[in-house]
Order: sequence, then C-alpha cells, then structure tokens
Amino acid sequence: MPSFPITRLRRLRSTPTLRRLVRETRLSVDDLIYPMFVRYGSKARIPIKSMPGQHQFSVDLLVKEAERVVKLGIGAVLLFGIPRTKDPLGKSGYSKTGVIWKAIKALKKALPELCIITDVCLCEYTSHGHCGVVIKSGKEFTVDNDETLDLLSKMALVHAQAGADVVAPSDMMDGRVGAIRDTLDGHGFENVVIMSYAAKYASAYYGPFRDAAGSAPKFGDRRAYQMDPANVREALREVALDIEEGADIVMVKPALAYMDVIRAVKETFEYPTACYNVSGEFAMVKAAAAKKWIDEKRVVMETLTGFKRAGADLILTYHAPDAAKWMKSYKS
Repeated sequence: MPSFPITRLRRLRSTPTLRRLVRETRLSVDDLIYPMFVRYGSKARIPIKSMPGQHQFSVDLLVKEAERVVKLGIGAVLLFGIPRTKDPLGKSGYSKTGVIWKAIKALKKALPELCIITDVCLCEYTSHGHCGVVIKSGKEFTVDNDETLDLLSKMALVHAQAGADVVAPSDMMDGRVGAIRDTLDGHGFENVVIMSYAAKYASAYYGPFRDAAGSAPKFGDRRAYQMDPANVREALREVALDIEEGADIVMVKPALAYMDVIRAVKETFEYPTACYNVSGEFAMVKAAAAKKWIDEKRVVMETLTGFKRAGADLILTYHAPDAAKWMKSYKS
C-alpha cells in the first residue's frame, strides 16, 4: 500500500463537505425495506409496547401508512400477518381469505409501484408458535421438515397469486427455497423473487418481535432449526445451499451482532445480500434514546451505515421512515 501522509488524511476530514466528498460508504433511502404488521379489523392501529412507534395495522390503515412511507422515498415493505385464529398447521397463513392476501390486494390497488415482500413462515399462524409442523410426544417434540415444506410452498404460492413481488421464507427448514421455487415456477410465477433468510440465528434479539406478532413458541425453542450464534462457516454453507436452490437474495438475521457474517457472505458469494435490523436492536436504541443516553438520530444513521459498510445491499429496519427523513438533512 502506498504511503499517504497523515497530514493529508487530516486535511480530507477538515470540513463536512470534504468528508462527504471522500466518503467510502453511502447510505441511501433506496437501501431500506420497512417491516409492517397487518391484522384483521378496520381503523385499527394497535401500538406495540416493546417497539415504540411501531403498530399493528388493519388493512385500511396499513394502506395509509404505506402511502406515507412511499412519500418518504421507501420503495419496499415486508408484511407480517396477525391472524384471527391459530391452529397446529397455521392454515390462515395460506388462506385466500387471510389477512396477508387482503393486504397485498389492497396495497397493489393503492400503490402499484410499491414492492411488496411477504414473510413466508408458519410461526405467526400456528397455535404452538413453531415455524413448522410439530410432532409432539410428551415433553419432546420435533419439526417435520418435509411436511412443512409443502405448507410453506402453498403459502408462497398464495402470496404470489395475490400479487406479492418477493416472498421471503424465514423458517430455516432444509430445502425450502428449492421447494418454493419449484412451486412458483410450476404455476407460472417465475418472476416472483425469493429473498431467503439464509443465515438466521437463534437469537435473543427477537424478543419484541414475538410480542408484536404473537409468535413466541408455547414450548421448547427454535435452536433445533435456527443457527448457533457462534457459527460463521455454517452460515456460508446455508447461504450456498439457498443460492443453489434458487434464492435471488440472501439475508443475514440479526444484523448488529452479525456484521462479520454479512461481510463473509458478501465477499464469498458477491450475491445480493440483505440484513435484518431486528426488533431487539430497534428497541434498545429506542429505550436508550428515551432516557436521553444516546443521540437517536446519530446512532441509527451510524448503525445503518455500518451494515452497508459490512456489505449489505438491502437493510430491513423499523427505523426506515425516520432514517428516510433524516437522510435529507443528515451530516456527519
């Protein structure tokens, strides 16, 4: 590496304009995807206590909120459904009368250019809260991987038929990307994108989301099918398998404690890479900001820039609307 006098580096940092001119990593509103929760009813806007500023919306108010988000320049949302009823097979998750079906239809009618991404997983819809079909024997249980694939494929197909642009399987079952791709292609939906939660860790950072979506397991945990937080090489194997099966975008989740994984995935595969700035990461910032222990705006912008610097092309974050507004005036 050629020598570069320290005084020159100092000069290039001497003013805000110079710092921006030589900035290596640039964060844009185009990088952001906003996760949203949709429920049955009308005129419903239910606050999520553990995620300040986030809500469960009925479809009518979801559309209004999405219109606000689009005006801020955000081009994509990720939908999570809150069902009326739950059962062991999560049937409402792949019903054509389900809340996600209704939400996609309403959003596409009101905002045809909005990119709609749907979460494909059973955990929000099952009475037991697990991401697949559970076989239980006394206190022991297993998840039937192959039977789950059939239901996930059915869910992805229903979402595509409603008008989803992207389906995002988050279950971490083996072979689900290939099963979903085969189902979509076999029904004429070759152009529907699969954004796979390829490296999803069994993380404590998901706590507030389980409150928001009512998806906490009723027994056991998800460590049997989600990844060990200590593993990086395993993540690369998981990503490689999903790419081989037909994933168009791969994701690392969570993001904040896993920037090394984001970097490894991007450098290894040079593939479109997303990261999910999850509910616990969001809630910690909100709690500290409420105590005035941190500058929320600067911390959020620094964190999102860190995800980009690590290699993320897309960032799913509950901070998206605020970040979009701050980007118009943010200077560092």
